[in-house]
Amino acid sequence: MSKRTLPPTASIATPGEGARLIAPSASRNVDAICTLLKQVAPRSGKALEIASGTGQHVATFAPCFPDLLWQPTDIDPERLASIDSYAQGIDTILPARHLDATRPGWAVEFPDLSLVTLANLLHLISEREAEVLITQAAKTLCPGGRLVLYGPFMRSGVLTSDGDIRFHEALAVQDPEIGYKNDQDVIETIQSTGLQVIDVIDMPANNLALIAERPAA
Repeated sequence: MSKRTLPPTASIATPGEGARLIAPSASRNVDAICTLLKQVAPRSGKALEIASGTGQHVATFAPCFPDLLWQPTDIDPERLASIDSYAQGIDTILPARHLDATRPGWAVEFPDLSLVTLANLLHLISEREAEVLITQAAKTLCPGGRLVLYGPFMRSGVLTSDGDIRFHEALAVQDPEIGYKNDQDVIETIQSTGLQVIDVIDMPANNLALIAERPAA
């Protein structure tokens, strides 16, 4: 993933205890996403979290799924250290790994997954990078495996709140390649990989969750 210039309101994390970082957005949405996963995630197997960020998410998710083995990832060394700090004492979280999920070909490193999750990244990368990420994520899934994408989206090409308009415009000013993705375009990309979109769920703060599944063999 190429280096992006983001506005001050994007991808914020502040120092916490030790190596831990605290992301206000993760603090706000972790409970809602965990509740969502309880409804849609497979109960066992291997789970990959793309762009785990601070580690607040996976440290909350993992205890709720004792039969899922979680692999958190990120591209930033400081955040990898934060993830491992949050994961201390949770046996079902593997050591955090470096992953640039916009790099073609990475799927071979994570085979036979039951679950792939991604929160709040698609709007911070380009259209092409988002296509690569989704295509590679789909390749990692075993039959019956699920992909869960969470974040802000355009709805049929329209930004549906004043806050979304302001944030999208701020992203585009900093980097014209990034910004909110259209939900229908993302769904088409998912379906082009052979996955089936089984649900689109409205989430708090005008976010969406797209749930897709690899059909059983």
